[in-house]
Amino acid sequence: MDDIIRLLIADDHPLMLDGIAALLQNEPTLEVVALANNGQEALEKTIKENPNIVLMDIGMPLMDGLQTTRELQKVKPEVQVLILTMHDEPELILRVMQAGAAGYVLKDIMADKLIDALHAVHKGLKIFPALDYVPDTKDCLTTREKEILVLLVKGTKSGGNTNKDIARELKLSIRTVETHRNNIYLKLGHRTPLELVKHAKQFNLI
Repeated sequence: MDDIIRLLIADDHPLMLDGIAALLQNEPTLEVVALANNGQEALEKTIKENPNIVLMDIGMPLMDGLQTTRELQKVKPEVQVLILTMHDEPELILRVMQAGAAGYVLKDIMADKLIDALHAVHKGLKIFPALDYVPDTKDCLTTREKEILVLLVKGTKSGGNTNKDIARELKLSIRTVETHRNNIYLKLGHRTPLELVKHAKQFNLI
């Protein structure tokens, strides 16, 4: 079936690795195509087995989950990474976002919720917990994202600067602007234009 998700699972604890695989192997919409005990092995097996999603721990030998995610972005950008970890520090969530992962879930997640998260990531959605603090813009946004953030904030205040306006001004495609805009909201943990304005004022962007 074309809609079956091909999944690679990476974790350096054998019991955890085997347990997750056993948990998911009876799900008809998922196929576990490979297991990996470290980041290097996860990278090599991803290239060989072509999974749709890599479900991966952060703390692994040889290459940790963050480094592996960054490497996968270079060699297999079409593969989505869902980080599965026991750590829920906001700073770590931001680092996972910046590495290019599609989502971040905790290891105490219920099985049905994990399956839902895998399907959401497969559909192109981002799965991250809400951040309960305001990250400094300079620490989490790229130069282009900061540029677009300023234009978004100015547009919110003036009633202009739609995605189309910004795309024209920066000579980018509308889709590229939309992607940057979504990343800005995701990284800053905001959901509304008003929240972006408050953030910009807090960090003296306007």
